[in-house]
Amino acid sequence: MTLTIGLINTSLPSYFPQRHGVFEDARALLDKIATREGYAVVEAEGIPMDAVQASGAVAQVTEAGADFILLLHGGFTMGDVVREIALSPLPLGVWATPEPTLTKDIQLNNFVSLNMSMSIARGVRDMTVNPVQWYLGSPVDVALITRLEQTLTALQARKALKGARIGMIGGLAPTFYNMEVSSDTLLRQLGVSVEHIDIHVMTNLMTAQTEDDVSAELAEMTSAADVRGVSDAQMDLTVRAVLALRSMANSGGYDALAVSDWPALQAHPGMHPGAAFSWLEEKDRLPVASEGDVLGAVTQLVVKSITGRVGCLLDMTSPDLEADKILMWHGGGGPLYMARNGVSWINHPMIGRGTSVGPVFGAIADYEFALGDVTVLRVSRHGTAQFAVEGQVCEGRESGFDGCRGWVGDFKSRAGPCSAADIVTTVMEQGLEHHFVLVQGKYLSVLEEFARWCVMAEMNVIPAHSGLPSL
Repeated sequence: MTLTIGLINTSLPSYFPQRHGVFEDARALLDKIATREGYAVVEAEGIPMDAVQASGAVAQVTEAGADFILLLHGGFTMGDVVREIALSPLPLGVWATPEPTLTKDIQLNNFVSLNMSMSIARGVRDMTVNPVQWYLGSPVDVALITRLEQTLTALQARKALKGARIGMIGGLAPTFYNMEVSSDTLLRQLGVSVEHIDIHVMTNLMTAQTEDDVSAELAEMTSAADVRGVSDAQMDLTVRAVLALRSMANSGGYDALAVSDWPALQAHPGMHPGAAFSWLEEKDRLPVASEGDVLGAVTQLVVKSITGRVGCLLDMTSPDLEADKILMWHGGGGPLYMARNGVSWINHPMIGRGTSVGPVFGAIADYEFALGDVTVLRVSRHGTAQFAVEGQVCEGRESGFDGCRGWVGDFKSRAGPCSAADIVTTVMEQGLEHHFVLVQGKYLSVLEEFARWCVMAEMNVIPAHSGLPSL
């Protein structure tokens, strides 16, 4: 799923762009970024001087597979060229380099041309459906490079979703109505398709695994984390779930899975696959969302494309508003690399609790998140909206519940710092589904750009207040 950049160089007839190396230096930067990130660059031949030639340039890069058109002002560009390029439905960026000198006669007049181009584009293009990003700076300008790289990262994530396939195994967890997804809306909005798979496909594959394969995988899992209290029989079932889910993802060509991990799997074969989810996310980098959460899986795919890693699917479990922190936790799933200290495989603390046999339907990963910067996000409303904030994993008053967990505070939205109370208010009043993905690092800015390229509504933080929510 390589992102392809379609470069169109534009200018009035002039020797100044060549004299100052505008086109050559810009292409060198694009090639450098493309080589590092695995993108491709296709460049239209020549410099279009009118609408007819501009149409030909657009057709050339489109036929070459461009996902994004970058219109580079080498010098002042006429409006008919810009207008024709802006009519293309492809994502569009318009780049102008600064003047090489600020004395005597003007060489390029690029800023004025950029201003004119953005205004013309708005006149012929529905920016709410097909936005345009602008760039001002030289190829050695750090701010310009950062802005351009952010766009390319966001567009790569957008492309990663186009054609992505999610295997939904066993359906939704019972009565989790808030996680129901319109597959038509999701496909239309983001290009993601969902295939429903009977849970018996998974359980039959678990039975079919060979002892040699089970032993080899078990050795890897137990070398990565200590087994604490989980029976040999449960670890055997866990490994069989790993092998079955891996086989299903590979044979079905699924980019992520959404699995109904309860209650059917406790009835037969009598286990919980949380540790299997963790291991697949850690070893295979395969996102696996619990409880049949399709949009949780979609969110994981976004995170994987943007960060190169799989995040942790969690509940906002226990707010401590006095301490201005929220405990993020889940009793299943979560890659091991996020751990602060060690990791253990333990019995699921809730499945079987209160019964005569007790909580022995293991296993899950047990660890606390490493301290530091994180981003918390959720793709919502059938893929038409996104919520994202940054925060910090920090020390809490208590260690938190058994499972994958950490206290998060110091929240920040695009509007600025926000409190745990603001986040709780937002989650409740925006009607956010109760799974969020947490990933290490700060990614709010690129996630916002991703949402805009995908024409997704941004779910703003609602300040804490008393009284009924506003409509």
